[in-house]
Amino acid sequence: MERRFIEEHFPIKEVGEISEKRKRSRYNNISSLHVWWARKPQESSRATAFASLISDEKNNLEKHRQFLIDIANSEEGNFYSTLKEARKKINKFFNGNTPKVLDPFSGGGSIPYECSRLGCDVVALDYNPVASMILKCTCEFSQKFGGDAINDSLQSNTNQNNLLEHLRIWQDWVLNQVESELKILYPEHDGYVDVAFLWSHVVNCQNPKCSAEIPLIKQYWLSKKKSMEVCLYPVIIKNSIKLKILGHGHGEIPKTFNPDKGTVDRSNVICPVCGFTSDSNTTRSLFQNNLTHEKLIAIVSQKKNSTGKKYRIASDEDNLDSKSFSMLEEKISLLSANWGISPIPDEPLPPIGTLGFRIQKYGMNTWGDLFNNRQKLTLLTFCENIRKSYDEMIKQKYDPEFAKAITGFLAIGLDRLVDFNSKLCILNSNGGRGVVHTFGRIALHMTWVYAESNPFSPFGASWLTACKKNEEWIKNSTQFGSRNCNVLHGTATKLPFEKNYFDAVITDPPYYDTIPYSYFSDFFYVWLKRSVGNIFPELFSTPLTPKSDEIVEYHHTDVVDSKSNFEVLLSKSFTEITRVLKNDGIAIIVYAHKSTEGWETLIKSLLISGLVITAAWPINTEMGKRLRAQDSAALSSSIYMVCRKWKKEPIGFYRDVKKELKQYLNKKLEQLWGEGISGADFFISGIGAAIEVYGKYEKVVDDNDTQISVLKLLNDTRTIVTDYTINKVIKGEFSDEISQMTRFYILWRWAYGEAQVPFDDASKMAQSVGIDIEHEWNKGFIVKNKEFIRVLGPDERTEKELSDPQDLIDILHKTLQIWRTGKREELDKFLEEKGYKNSEVFKRVTQAISESLPLESTEKKWLDGFLTGFKSEGSQSGVQSKLF
Repeated sequence: MERRFIEEHFPIKEVGEISEKRKRSRYNNISSLHVWWARKPQESSRATAFASLISDEKNNLEKHRQFLIDIANSEEGNFYSTLKEARKKINKFFNGNTPKVLDPFSGGGSIPYECSRLGCDVVALDYNPVASMILKCTCEFSQKFGGDAINDSLQSNTNQNNLLEHLRIWQDWVLNQVESELKILYPEHDGYVDVAFLWSHVVNCQNPKCSAEIPLIKQYWLSKKKSMEVCLYPVIIKNSIKLKILGHGHGEIPKTFNPDKGTVDRSNVICPVCGFTSDSNTTRSLFQNNLTHEKLIAIVSQKKNSTGKKYRIASDEDNLDSKSFSMLEEKISLLSANWGISPIPDEPLPPIGTLGFRIQKYGMNTWGDLFNNRQKLTLLTFCENIRKSYDEMIKQKYDPEFAKAITGFLAIGLDRLVDFNSKLCILNSNGGRGVVHTFGRIALHMTWVYAESNPFSPFGASWLTACKKNEEWIKNSTQFGSRNCNVLHGTATKLPFEKNYFDAVITDPPYYDTIPYSYFSDFFYVWLKRSVGNIFPELFSTPLTPKSDEIVEYHHTDVVDSKSNFEVLLSKSFTEITRVLKNDGIAIIVYAHKSTEGWETLIKSLLISGLVITAAWPINTEMGKRLRAQDSAALSSSIYMVCRKWKKEPIGFYRDVKKELKQYLNKKLEQLWGEGISGADFFISGIGAAIEVYGKYEKVVDDNDTQISVLKLLNDTRTIVTDYTINKVIKGEFSDEISQMTRFYILWRWAYGEAQVPFDDASKMAQSVGIDIEHEWNKGFIVKNKEFIRVLGPDERTEKELSDPQDLIDILHKTLQIWRTGKREELDKFLEEKGYKNSEVFKRVTQAISESLPLESTEKKWLDGFLTGFKSEGSQSGVQSKLF
């Protein structure tokens, strides 16, 4: 059987760099159309799909490798001709036939969309109705109604785009209808448009002698741009708190005032009047018992055709909440009878404890609670007119399917408005547009001061912006003549296709317990049900998104044995993939989970399915500076596993398999190291490589004929990767001279930096160097805080703790503490006593830790300062360095 290009070669570094760059820019990016979580970049999706659909080009390898890089880079000048050539190569490999490709976990649509651009017949399937709606717009409606069918020239022969032209008409129609009704609630002032309304939650001071009204403000900044620093400033008048604006154009900010410190810190409320502090439990209790209210505190405006922003304290005239409420009541009364459901989303939020949800503890119980009165009225009025627009199109004799496509895009536009107009949005104080959307991070957490957007603003976070994103997508997605995808709503555990049907299955399945897709998507589902539920009843007939067959592991108590359920459903889906895949077909499974438990589940499911992994490549698919990555050990790479329906070898003895594993891993790790894979991604990449060896056997047993578990494989793999990494990081064969605790410290800094890490991941790393982390935490540099582990640096450890250090890493920390005092003689004496004055190992360890830390790290600054004391006595090989 002919091997594919991706089974032998892949430019992981270049494709990773292109993917990260494009994901950061988001221009003409699929993610700009609608939020979806953990959506894979179009660039890596396109490149891996192409590499899996052509043969292993053994001749002119570098030329073919560069072509693959060009395929990934859509900004490359000749992308039109490159894409055309890619289609020809695929067509030639399949002897003139069009390959059939399936993605049974299509989600946000990157993979099926890019496969359609490569000229494949694509089926995009997802269990989630919100994902199905997104897929219809990204992969079906655009191609079906938006432009030319696939053609040799690629570029359109006409400027006409029926979908785009008619969508513009109905976007304007909806806007005019809503604006005529609601513009009164968003007045302009002397040519300035209000772009953000800042609302603060308010509580009374719990000191009985005070009882002042406290606006809950985490930090006072309105603008943190160096050239335009502006902040709120609390003024205490008798027993009350008044806010005014200081900074650029508003008066100088006092040097004694720190705008970073507000009235609330981790739900603990500090009264600016009397200094009394209420703890977090008290704060939550006030919210749960409706003993709080909201207050409009400030407004951000911008003049038309101008870039500068204007800030003002809100007046009584600015607060139109009462008027909004009376209009909302009237609207609800009008629509309730016609719609048959509550116009305002009264569906319940998920159970307390659901991953990513922090808001239920603050009295939010339904999805409607996430919006204030004006937001509810605005979104409801858009829903009403989107429904009316479809009826109007039918009256005007539009083809019903074409009308559905237009209405679908209108609903997608509304979803963008919903995302930028909830009580969980914040002001963008770092510049740019005024409001940061609800899903600025993968969590719904309490927002003390929220930013309400203006749906009619020309500056962003509005209906106009949503329409622009719709139009950009349709223009971009139709200019390449992509094939129309067949979008299906269903479960991957029961695929509606005969066996041996698809030439390729390329998919990005759920990552164990990483993201609660269905619960997050309910945020959009409740509004989609109200805007287009009558037009797409097959998607929006249930109260909330279906969850019984969702393949995600949840930790809250309403799902019985969810881990086992996840494993069963994932195994069924992989077995179905195997069934519908042709005997000579290829499957690409994308996975990215940092825990051993998550990988153990995936590997078990793959082994049960009968698929054999023939290659595995780590590709950078995430933004390293995204919010979620800043304080945690988030992965930046996903592992693209290449699978086949090949017959497995019957049995492998682990003594032999382990030798094979070590030999293959060291070879693969050398390649990955050269590609720049590092940190936590390097360990996970090792797992991907290990499955290639382990997974080719029906069963792996020890000398007693006992089957070797997947967990045993993963632990041994981590040990092999650890040994390799230690020698690489310290740049020499010194691992035997380094203690277990020091090895652990070096590995931690290299893999996780200064982030905190879940206990399970930390424990696995400790085991790989022979440490039981439960015997070590809270005794030295390893600290446990709830379910997380942190590793302390020298600046965080006490002199008492390091009074008589014995281990190398403790001696290094003590060394750095002495160095900070400037006592050179004491430092010289200490190192001589400990035997490290002229130690090359000590120097290598110090350098390795320094190179693993970011420039802003205090520990790195101490290490680099200390390292300047190493002076070489000579340049010949074997001559030691010494301190001072």
